[in-house]
Amino acid sequence: MKSSTKNTAKPKKQTIPSIEFSLYAPDAKEVFLAGDFNNWDDGKDRMRKFKTGFCTKKVKLKPGRYQYRFVVDGEWLTDPENSERETNEFGSENSVITVS
Repeated sequence: MKSSTKNTAKPKKQTIPSIEFSLYAPDAKEVFLAGDFNNWDDGKDRMRKFKTGFCTKKVKLKPGRYQYRFVVDGEWLTDPENSERETNEFGSENSVITVS
């Protein structure tokens, strides 16, 4: 009698981590997250505003290095809590995050 074993295990899917971006902007009417991960679309990723004044947005990002900024009531801002920055083509700075 022949016996055969077949590997029927499915390959594990690689989980893409959710990264939470946060900005304290108690007086802002609306805050968006823009970066190279969403083609710098300043109206795509609206951040959720809490009564505490913090605005947050979770984004699934594959491992890599990303640049981003916040758009607060139409004004582009660098993340004040992130010291890792890179000069952009407009003479200001983008915040940088590395996902591992």
